[in-house]
This record gives sequence, C-alpha cells and structure tokens, in this order.
Amino acid sequence: MRIAVIGTGYVGLVAGTCLAESGHDVTCVDVDARKVASLQEGALPIYEPGLEELVRRNARARRLHFSDDVAGAVSPSQVVFIAVGTPPGERGNADLQYVLAAAEQVGRALRHYTVIVDKSTVPVGTAERVREVVRRQTDVEFDVVSNPEFLKEGAALDDFLKPDRVVIGTCSERARKMMADLYAPFVRTENPILFMDPASAELTKYAANAMLALRISFMNDMATLCERVGANVDLVRKGLGADRRIGYAFLHPGVGYGGSCFPKDVRALICTARDAGLELDLLRAVETTNFRQKRLLLAKALKHYGELCDRTFAVWGLAFKPKTDDMREAPSVELIEGLLGKGARVQCHDPVAAPAARSYFGDRVVYAPTCYEAAEGTDGIFLVTEWNEFRRPDLKRLRKLMRQPVIFDGRNVLDPQLARSEGFTYIGVGRD
Repeated sequence: MRIAVIGTGYVGLVAGTCLAESGHDVTCVDVDARKVASLQEGALPIYEPGLEELVRRNARARRLHFSDDVAGAVSPSQVVFIAVGTPPGERGNADLQYVLAAAEQVGRALRHYTVIVDKSTVPVGTAERVREVVRRQTDVEFDVVSNPEFLKEGAALDDFLKPDRVVIGTCSERARKMMADLYAPFVRTENPILFMDPASAELTKYAANAMLALRISFMNDMATLCERVGANVDLVRKGLGADRRIGYAFLHPGVGYGGSCFPKDVRALICTARDAGLELDLLRAVETTNFRQKRLLLAKALKHYGELCDRTFAVWGLAFKPKTDDMREAPSVELIEGLLGKGARVQCHDPVAAPAARSYFGDRVVYAPTCYEAAEGTDGIFLVTEWNEFRRPDLKRLRKLMRQPVIFDGRNVLDPQLARSEGFTYIGVGRD
C-alpha cells in the first residue's frame, strides 16, 4: 500500500517507519526542507531507542522516503496520515491550525479515493472539521478516520508494532476495511482493533491520558499525606497495587508528570468539557497537584538548607522520563529554574537530553558528561529522572566527591537505608 505521513515529529516518524517496516511504501512529509534533508541523511530530530536503526534499514530498502512535497506524496497514496503538532492554545485548548492546514493541502492533492487519517491528538469534532476542509478543495471521494496514537516515549516502537489495542473511528465500511488491512500485521497476538465512531475515538485518547495523569497525581497526594502522618508510601503503594481492580501501573510517586501528552491533553480535555458546559473539577485537581509536585524538591531543599544562595547542586536527569530527550514540561525545568532563582549553582547530567536542555538553560548551568562529574563539589544531588544508571550509584565514590552528602530522591529509586548507611542524608517522596 502507498502511504503518506504528513509531519515528521514524534508520532509521524514512528508511525511512518513502523508502517514501512511492515512492507508498505511510505513517504514522510515535512514543510521544513532542512529537517527533510537531515532525515534523508539518517539524522533524526528525536531520540527514541531503536528508531534510528529502523529508519536507516527501511530507507536502504527504499520503503521509507522523506520529502517536502506534499502533493507528490499524497497523490499516489491510498492512505494519508495527518500527524502534525497540536500545541495548546491560549485557553489550553488544542490548536488545530496545523491539522487544518495539512488537511487543505491534502485535499488539493487528492486524485483518487483516499482514506485520510487523523493521527494527531485532536479534540472531539476534528474529523468532521477535517472533512469539511478537504471537501472544499476536491470532488474526489475520500473518508476521514480518527486513529489516535498511544505511544509511550522510550517504548514507542513496541507500542506501535505490538499495540495493546488499535482504535479506529469511522462510519465508512470501505475505510474500515482498509484500516483493518493496514493494521492486521500488528494485531496477530489477538490484541483488538476497536472500531467506533470518530467522536468516541477522539475522546478515547484524551480519556486514556487523563486517567493515567489522575493516577499519578492521586499517588503524589498520597505521598504528601504519608509524610504528614508518618506513613510509608512504598508500603501504601504495594497495598493498593495488589488489588487486581487497581494494579501497580502509574502508582509511583515522584515530582510530577511532564512531556508532550499528559499536560496538554489534560488541559485540552478540561477545555473541551468547559465548551460543552461542564467543569471537570477532578481533572483541575489533577493539574493543581501536578503543579505543586514539580515544586516539591525545591521546597524540601529550602526546608533542609534554609538559604540556597552560593550552594552548588547536582541534578541527575533532565528529560521528563527515561529513554527520551523530551524536555517539554519536564519537572527538571521547574526545579532548575527554582534553584537558579535562589542563587544556587547547578551541575546537571542526563544520558541523552543535554543538547535539548541547552535551549532551556543555555550556559546558566554546567552540563557534566557523567553523573559523578555532576556531583563533584556539590551540596546535594537531586535525582529527577529515573534513568537506570542512577538506580545503583557508587555511594562511596559519591560521598568522597560531594561537599555535603545529601540526596533528594525525586523518584524513590534509591534504597534509603543503604544511602544512610553510607553517610548520606536521604530525602525521598512520601517515605522514611
């Protein structure tokens, strides 16, 4: 099948590459000619484990192509994915200008029946708006399908190649059959393709992210309560997770969620509900808790030291989660800005996100090549992102490098008793 993917960001690049891996002829399109040239040379704009190798392999096999010519990619294609950004607008609503602009370009390029797929995260009613935009550009027959992505950064290839489920929103039997054929190679393990109307598919994406964000904020509230009443959040989490109705996923307390999905999708869902005359008080509380949680480590540091001026701190982890270089709404940003604002010096380390961090902090912080070099001469370490290399550090070595042996464990990944036995002051989230 000939496929065009409009947008070479996270979703578009992963989707296009995985579809090419399953044997389709895929052209990924971007209006940024320099970005396209870099992709043609094998240089990726994002870090995702395994993606670079997959892109290179399918490009060599001539199944995966990159272009800035929308019409040239769309005209011969049977399926066109729109996978452009939907940044938050002024009210927190999803800004659809790039989706609708792409739809207009696609409409002008249609030459035969085509399935147009909304892959971007979009609010309820977007499929109909895309349909209207395309219809104004062409008399060619087409269908618009909602096919939201459920990719976790750091595990996106597995999520696409072996999905928990595929959600397809369409009322067209012809489009339904084409999408079923397209996704058949990815659901051989009996994980379902869920067919529904476009509005339900659009809402499913937001509902899923909002539920996961809710679990995170709930557990962070429980961690705060544990600190107030002398309970241990690790034990509370085990008691909750053992209940099969609840499970353990997304019940790890920490310094809040970030990234490109949860923050903007929660806000967009609140905005969508408000436009429909409904206030989602529960999700507003989720946001409030998350905002407070991002300031947690700074508050703990102020309580421990009093003044932070002229102190030096290490920050371990810059990306919002491991296995990605995504800094969007990362808790590290709030923490580092807070430390700098209090007159402290910051030495940071992240396995892959340092280049991205420079766009946030420039030369205001020191970028260390290792976590130990980041810790040298510091008054404390803030562990913000739970990369594997931070889970079992050489505490004896750290103790010798630091001016004051203090660890603020924002992800509860270290053993408190072990750290204290090595002479550290250990401060976690909701635990002794």
